[in-house]
Formats: sequence, structure tokens, C-alpha cells
Amino acid sequence: MFIYEYKVNPKLPQIAAIDEAIRTSQFVRNKVLRYWMDHRGVGKAQMFRYNTLLRKQFKFVEQLNSHACQTAVERVLKAVNRFYDNCKKQIRGKKGYPKFKKHTRSVEYKVSGWKLSQDRKRITFTDKKGIGTLKLIGTRDLNFYQLEQIKRVRIVRRADGYYVQFAVKLDPRDTVKPLTPSQKAVGIDVGIKYFLADSQENIEPNPQFYHQGEKHLNRLNRRKSKKYRKGKPQSQNYHKARERYALKHLKVSRQREEFVKRVALRLIKSNDLVAYEDLNVQSMVKNRHLAKSISDAGWSRFRQWLDYFGYKYGKVTVAVAPHNTSQNCSNCGEKVQKSLSNRTHVCRECGFVKDRDVNAAINILQKGLSTVGHTGALKLGEFDPLASLEQSCGVTIGL
Repeated sequence: MFIYEYKVNPKLPQIAAIDEAIRTSQFVRNKVLRYWMDHRGVGKAQMFRYNTLLRKQFKFVEQLNSHACQTAVERVLKAVNRFYDNCKKQIRGKKGYPKFKKHTRSVEYKVSGWKLSQDRKRITFTDKKGIGTLKLIGTRDLNFYQLEQIKRVRIVRRADGYYVQFAVKLDPRDTVKPLTPSQKAVGIDVGIKYFLADSQENIEPNPQFYHQGEKHLNRLNRRKSKKYRKGKPQSQNYHKARERYALKHLKVSRQREEFVKRVALRLIKSNDLVAYEDLNVQSMVKNRHLAKSISDAGWSRFRQWLDYFGYKYGKVTVAVAPHNTSQNCSNCGEKVQKSLSNRTHVCRECGFVKDRDVNAAINILQKGLSTVGHTGALKLGEFDPLASLEQSCGVTIGL
């Protein structure tokens, strides 16, 4: 799926209608989730039947397009299935039990409830919420695609306004020409001091967008807090301060997103194979001393863009086990214990001296090259071909 996003500038009555549609979608989701909690074991069919009952019971639910109500039920199903999958896999910690939503920011339509204009520059929502016609502001031309390719339409509310997203059924590989092989492979080690260091000894500085804007964010948050009135309706000044605070957070997140996207695209275009660590970022941010710096680096989002661009341009991306990549010597394999404060790798066995992160990147590349042919067997970096061959042949292989 390709997601095309357009800015829209609705009028005040349209804003009220959009907000009402979003609240209705949240209402349906929470009611269906409560129904699942009270009737444990109900399946997909019972949830959709309960959604139909809600449309008959509440007039404001009936006014929302039936497909938009169905997508709210699908969100519940997705959360429930993810919870059951985590329980079956016996993952550590919390299993992600579904929760009620308090601040939903989008409503999603399927193939009905909306209509594009003849020139594909405007969209009209045809349900009874009264959203009406919105002008699409953006550079993407929807005339290149058939209406049958548009599978979902979503209205999203952000701090700086409203957006309309189109989910177009399209293979990303069909939109680009194949790249000439660069005949290069690279291993990358992400960090906090540097955003990444690769096996070719290139260093990408860490921009630390949140750290740079933290002083301004704290000042805006204090202004917002001073205008907060506990137990009373909030004033217009409070809402204005809250919007300024949210806008600054949105700017920081967009800066981080564009940065990781640019770095990931450059790595994919300049290399045929990119190996990186399979880090459990969710567990790493539990370290209260490093949580802010890890979140500011955006490692998870960077990995998502690496995998996406690798698929789009036909390049290989390999996630390897991170065990001892920073400790082992990339020249002789000897383990050299180092603390986080020690930034230089010095091997006592072979005398190899290298920057700590570059040494780790070389180790990651070596693991990636050794496991790229076995990506479907076991966890990358932990595959033992000799043990597998012995088990299948019933003999012991000696070297």
C-alpha cells in the first residue's frame, strides 16, 4: 500500500463535523471493546453484529458511514489478535491487553462514504455527518491511479490542522527503476554519541532534535501548566498554549522522521547489502538514564525505513543478533570487555585499534554476510549450518 497525504483547510462547520465523526468512530471502538471484555470468547462475526446493533440504537452512530464503523471494529480485532499472539509467543513483560481510546485523531473510510471530483482535486464525504467537500492541497496527482486502487481514505487531525490520506494498492517496486548494483556491502552500528557508524568508517552525527528543542518545549509546557484550572472548564488561553506546545512536538518529530528517512535512503542506494543490529528498543528505553537519548535517536523508525527502501529498490537488509558486537575484536575475534565510556577498541591479542562503533559495525557486517543465506531458518546471527546438517544426515561432521 502507498499512502498519499494531502492537507485540507476545512471551515468551522466542517471542523465540527470531522471532530464528531472522529468521536463517533472512537465511541464504536470503545463499545465493541467493552462488549469483547464482557463476553470473553466472542469472535469477529459477533463483534460486527454488535456494531450493527449500535447503529440501530444510536442515531449519531447511524449517521457515520457503515464502512467507517466497520474500520473501528477492525481496530479492536487487530488489538485483540495482537494480544493473543503475544500470549502465545510468551513474550516477556506486558502482553498488550487492549485499552480504551481517549484521544483518537482519525476516522477511516473504505470504498464508500466519499467521492472524488472529476479532476481529483477535491473530495466529498457523503455520509450524514455533514463534512462536505474538501480541497486537497498537495503535489501528488491521483489521476495516475484508478478508483479501484484506492482502498482506504482517512481523515487525520494533527496539531497543525487536518489531513486526508489515501491508501493506494500499489507495489513500491513498480514506481522506481532498478538501481545499478554498487557491489558494496555495509554494516551499521547505531548509537547515542553518533547516530551511526558503518564498516566503511563513515560517521553520521546525531542531530538530537529533541535535545535541541527541549528548552523551548519546557518553557511552552510551563506556560500551558500555568493556565490550567483544575476542576474547571479550560480557558481559550489554555487551549492556545496547548496548541503551541503540540506544534513544537510535531516539528521535532517531523525533523527526526525526515532525518532517518534521508539516511536510510542514502545507505540503500549506495550499498547492495545493509546489515544492522536486531535491537530490542522497547526494552532498552526502560533504562531511565538513556531512555530520552534512545527515543530521540529514532532507531526503530530508522530500521523501518531501511527495510522499506531495501524492499523498494531490491536491496538486501539483514538484522543480526547484537550479542558481543561491541566487545569482540573484528580482526581476530577475541573478546575485549569495554564499558560504555570506553570509545576506542584496543585488542590485547592482535594489537588492533579502531573506534568502538566502527569495530562493532565490522562485526555486524561479518554476521550479516554469514547469515544472509539462512534468513528463513533460525534467528539471524544464531544459525549453525553444521548442526543442522548433522541432524538431517544423522552423522557427525568432523573438520
